Amino acid sequence: MLVRIIIAAVMFTVLMIVGHIVKMPLWLSGVLYLICYVIIGYDIVRKAVLGIKNGRMMDENFLMTVATVGAAALAIYSKSGDFAEAVAVMLFYQVGEFFQGLAVGKSRRNISELMDIRPDYANIMQDGKLVRTDPDEVETGSIIIVQQGEKIPIDGVIVKGSSALNTSALTGESAPRDVSEGDEVVSGCINQSGVLEIRTTKPFGESTVTKILELVEESSAKKSQSEKFITKFARVYTPAVCFSALALAVLPPVIRLLFGSSAMWSDWIYRALTFLVISCPCALVISIPLSFFSGIGGASREGILIKGSVYLETLSKVKTIVFDKTGTLTKGVFEVSAVHHNAFEEHRLLEYAAFAECSSSHPISLSLKRAYGKEIDRSRVSAIEEISGFGVTAVVDNDKVAVGNTKLMQKLGVEYKDCHSVGTVIHIAVNGSYSGHIVISDMPKENSKTALERLKQEGVSKLVMLTGDSEKAAAKAASELGLTDYVSELLPDQKVREVEKLLSEESAKLAFVGDGINDAPVLSRADLGIAMGAMGSDAAIEAADIVLMDDDPLKIPEAIAISKKCIGIVYQNIVFALAVKFGCLLLGALGIANMWLAIFADVGVMVLAVLNSMRSMAHRAKAESFVTR
Repeated sequence: MLVRIIIAAVMFTVLMIVGHIVKMPLWLSGVLYLICYVIIGYDIVRKAVLGIKNGRMMDENFLMTVATVGAAALAIYSKSGDFAEAVAVMLFYQVGEFFQGLAVGKSRRNISELMDIRPDYANIMQDGKLVRTDPDEVETGSIIIVQQGEKIPIDGVIVKGSSALNTSALTGESAPRDVSEGDEVVSGCINQSGVLEIRTTKPFGESTVTKILELVEESSAKKSQSEKFITKFARVYTPAVCFSALALAVLPPVIRLLFGSSAMWSDWIYRALTFLVISCPCALVISIPLSFFSGIGGASREGILIKGSVYLETLSKVKTIVFDKTGTLTKGVFEVSAVHHNAFEEHRLLEYAAFAECSSSHPISLSLKRAYGKEIDRSRVSAIEEISGFGVTAVVDNDKVAVGNTKLMQKLGVEYKDCHSVGTVIHIAVNGSYSGHIVISDMPKENSKTALERLKQEGVSKLVMLTGDSEKAAAKAASELGLTDYVSELLPDQKVREVEKLLSEESAKLAFVGDGINDAPVLSRADLGIAMGAMGSDAAIEAADIVLMDDDPLKIPEAIAISKKCIGIVYQNIVFALAVKFGCLLLGALGIANMWLAIFADVGVMVLAVLNSMRSMAHRAKAESFVTR
């Protein structure tokens, strides 16, 4: 296309210059301009002819062809030899199409970068040799080998090896993720170091990478209200202006003839052709979907997957956001938040608790062992007895240690101290004497408070937390994070009822943010479902409208900022295009606007609108300034 534009532009410029110096015969001028016209516009004319044959004539190709051929016919009819306008209209229209193609191409490249996460093969071991096979053919439970620099083809669990994974294609984050034996990994990540042996947990068709690609590919089918309006508008608008142009070409001359005046056919036909060029709705039909497409593509680059422009538009109107607590605002992992020691030093108390719990896989036991942070010498522990619902007793270094709740202390007749800290309290007694207690809590994520503050800056007026946790734990989290309201001790079905209650009270849009596993019913019920920390969760990808591919709460205000910018650009294009169009249409009908003004009204407005739409892709700079401001 660019080569054709350059050739046609050079030839057109030379003809214009020569035409002002030398008076060419009409036939020679017509032939030369026709060659230039064919070079730049043959494809448009071809599409117009095919559109007429297929019953779809009311499009921009038809309008451009009629207007340019009509302008050339007028030049022949008037014997003016002024074919420049016909060629100029087609040339500048193709320049506009070229800019549109650049914008769409850049948007598609954003999506293509995401599509690059699709793995081409999986390595399996056969007869002592590494064999590449189609990921579709790998059965669940198989062992696959992922070497350095290769993509993980299928979701699974590492059974051997450790590495750093590049997850940027999924999460938008550049920092690598360290993994080792026992860690779950998802397809689409790139193995940066070492060799990993992975036991697959899903077939390729249900893996994370496949689900994400399906989500992105289907997003264009879900149109926003703005896009639907433009589609309906163009469907009515195009035939309306065609008939208006026909009326403008025929009715005034006929009326003049009836009143005994000269018909001035060429003048009114020229006005009608100018009217047609001006009326072409390219700026709206092209730039509005392009704005949404660019927004969705740019957001996906940041690890924010939006299932359609309708959800992007809804996101910009959200005023109430409801959060799940565990795994959404908090880490979803128990951690030691306080150690209140009595007879023992803090590290000694943690050591005895960790050793006593060394054989348990309970989340509380695991948190104690993580807090201890050292390798446990099992030879120092004996006589371990786990008492269901109470805790654990064991002998550590010949000391009798009891680790558990208040019921265990009561059972053993140990006088304990109450703790007013919020969380799970683990009491420790050594040789029958109370030694202190450890508080275990689900800690807030590092960015949760900052994210909520920035949501308020983005105009979200109500921030509500719904959780199954206790009243004390919920109250503490709400206070620490700055939530406007919370409801505690809820079952999943009760969360749905609370959301329905909020929906009945609020006229503005409501979004629910959950971890996408046990919150699927609420994600579906809200105006907008956002799956948080959903990497690898089928439930999230299926139930949510927007999927955040990492668990950073700051992605929520970032997504809202992206949506508002995109919608702002859409409205700018609509207002600008319609204002210029209708103004120039009036001038064209009155005979004030010539074909050159028509070119600006059509192609100029389209180019400006497309360039404005391309700003929707500039999310990375926006996101970084947003996070650091």
